[in-house]
Amino acid sequence: MDQLILQQIKNELINGSVKRGHPFKYFTLGTLFGQIPHQRTVVLRKVQPNFHLLFYTDRRSAKVNQIKENSAVSALFYHPKKMIQLQIEGKAEIKENPELLQKIWKSIPDKSRRDYTTSLPPGTTNKNPEHIEYLVEDNHFCMVEIKPCHIEYLKLQRPYHHRIKFVRKGDDWNGTYLIP
Repeated sequence: MDQLILQQIKNELINGSVKRGHPFKYFTLGTLFGQIPHQRTVVLRKVQPNFHLLFYTDRRSAKVNQIKENSAVSALFYHPKKMIQLQIEGKAEIKENPELLQKIWKSIPDKSRRDYTTSLPPGTTNKNPEHIEYLVEDNHFCMVEIKPCHIEYLKLQRPYHHRIKFVRKGDDWNGTYLIP
């Protein structure tokens, strides 16, 4: 039963990365900076067969520096109609392979490319949001890969909620039922 649920989790994550409007398209990413947790919403871009999750960001963003300092991250997904919550813990890695990034960059629509071409880094103070300078020839695009080691699944339903913690052991996942 737990392997069936694990496959359902993977299917929902894949749907989140490819289906417009799917609740898993946007997720909350948690990082640590010193002892302080930081959270933000990011866009799920791809789910690899080994459950690795990919998202894009500006390489100058605070999350990139936080991941470089401490690669431990958490990701929180919630599907309100299915009443499913996923908490994923793992290690994040900044992917900066120029050939790979260039290939992905070419597939990004022009209007979305602007997010990675501001002349000033994300989080910089700005007096007027309509006066942002953009680079023409350069970009600060990079990709982050999350390699999960724990996945916790919670399905809210009646008469009993289901909660399972999956732990990665090599290429396999072992599930243990938890009290919700």
